[in-house]
Amino acid sequence: MFFGSLPVAETEGAMLAHGMRFPDKAFKKGHVLTLADIGVLTANGINQVTVARLDSSDVAEDAAADNLAAEITGDLIDVSRSFTGRVNFFAKANGLLTYPVAHLQAFNRVDESITLAALPPNTPVSAGQMIATLKIIPFAIPRSALEIARSVAKHGRDRLFSVVAFQTLNVGLIQTRLPGTKPTVLEKTTDVTRARLAALDCSLVSDQVVDHSVQQLSRAIKAMLRDGVEMVLISGASAVVDRRDIVPAAIEHAGGQVEHFGMPVDPGNLMLFGRIGKIPAIGLPGCARSPKLNGFDWVLQRVVAGVPLGSKEIMSMGLGGFLKEIPIRPLPRADAADRPQARAPRIAIIVLAAGQSRRMGKDNKLVADVNGTAMVRHTLENIAGVVPDEPIVVTGHEADMVTAALVGLDLKIVHNPKFAAGLSTSLVTGLGALDDEVDGALVCLADMPRVSREDIKKLIAAFDPIENRAICVPTFRGKRGNPVLWGREFFDPMSRVSGDVGARHLIGAHDDKVVEVEVDSDGVILDVDTPEMLKAINNAAASAD
Repeated sequence: MFFGSLPVAETEGAMLAHGMRFPDKAFKKGHVLTLADIGVLTANGINQVTVARLDSSDVAEDAAADNLAAEITGDLIDVSRSFTGRVNFFAKANGLLTYPVAHLQAFNRVDESITLAALPPNTPVSAGQMIATLKIIPFAIPRSALEIARSVAKHGRDRLFSVVAFQTLNVGLIQTRLPGTKPTVLEKTTDVTRARLAALDCSLVSDQVVDHSVQQLSRAIKAMLRDGVEMVLISGASAVVDRRDIVPAAIEHAGGQVEHFGMPVDPGNLMLFGRIGKIPAIGLPGCARSPKLNGFDWVLQRVVAGVPLGSKEIMSMGLGGFLKEIPIRPLPRADAADRPQARAPRIAIIVLAAGQSRRMGKDNKLVADVNGTAMVRHTLENIAGVVPDEPIVVTGHEADMVTAALVGLDLKIVHNPKFAAGLSTSLVTGLGALDDEVDGALVCLADMPRVSREDIKKLIAAFDPIENRAICVPTFRGKRGNPVLWGREFFDPMSRVSGDVGARHLIGAHDDKVVEVEVDSDGVILDVDTPEMLKAINNAAASAD
């Protein structure tokens, strides 16, 4: 790949190394220069510009990222579309992220231009949570580096990353008591344990309290096994201090065996792990009475996920196992559950279908026939299923007719009684139908029946407010179009627009947060406003058939 300064006249087809801004035009980093762009640069007195130009031995950043992501991704993981060389990975289910540390390190040692960052192995993750990100640093990498990285990624039988889903286990808890054991302690332990299990999609189905003796505890274990529990948790009235203590002795007396006592995690050192047949039996450390993270959590998560667990695995937990909160290392774990997790952005789609079709004449263009289907239905069918949430359709003029054209589709219809006051009122109505968890809104016009699912996927892949990509605008051959994806930070100013205009003025006012996303078809610049345009689009469809 060439990288350096060239005379402007020689830069057609090259990529800008750095963004440039002029009074009437702005070019972002990575923009591919056209002859028209060269004219803008020249008109603004630019004679030299720093660019990158790929050659035949290079692989462009997005293609390289997609290629490697396919080799990395294992079970229960979703992958975003690449954008500016970045691919993000998301969990598809609640479970544990698993991968060999040495495998990840080997991948990152292939070349400095290829970077892969992930949550620590065996981290519990929730569905939709971001677990890793792959970034190609320059605009392109040598094909030789890509092939080596692919080989490393494929090393071994399994893909690098996998999420192992939590099982829905029925769990029993046995607590022992001594003279002086407070009932409130027992009650708190039950409540904390129930909440801990619920967070892993498991249920506490049996809860017993017995005297702190081998015979009583062994009898209670056997009774729970007969009742069909799939895991037994034992909280002793006093801490286990030896393999011959009450809890381990009772497990063995019930026909089980102690596989490991102790662990290199603090708090949680005095955890005991055993099995009775195939049923895990865990002696809880005293810290398990608290909801704060401790070594028992690490063991419980692996058992619920069905990840192999024995002495070797427990002895390997010392890396990162110092969990204790101390004055020089404050960790407000009690608040951890309230902190937002990195996750895939939640995008809503708003379809504006309230207009009066004045340019179309007496007919309502939204129910006009486009290749055998009402235009508004055509638009909705094209974008169906791109995001999990159902699209919000804003109706107004001849609402009953538009609604009838959409019968059977999975969507939410909201009516704008002020539609005659202009487009802005429909936009405000659509935004008002969003809930507080939405991260961005894709605003579509109902008269754009050739906008495709792939167009929308590209816009969503580009969306990243943290990286200042909070307004995603599609382009076709350099011309801006619709729909536009807006980040939540713009919902308030969008709700204050008025008249027969949308929120286009916000794009110019926030150019630093705009990203142009080039798409492959002209559907993003084609809205059907006149009888002539309707005829043209139907003729084009007939020709394609």
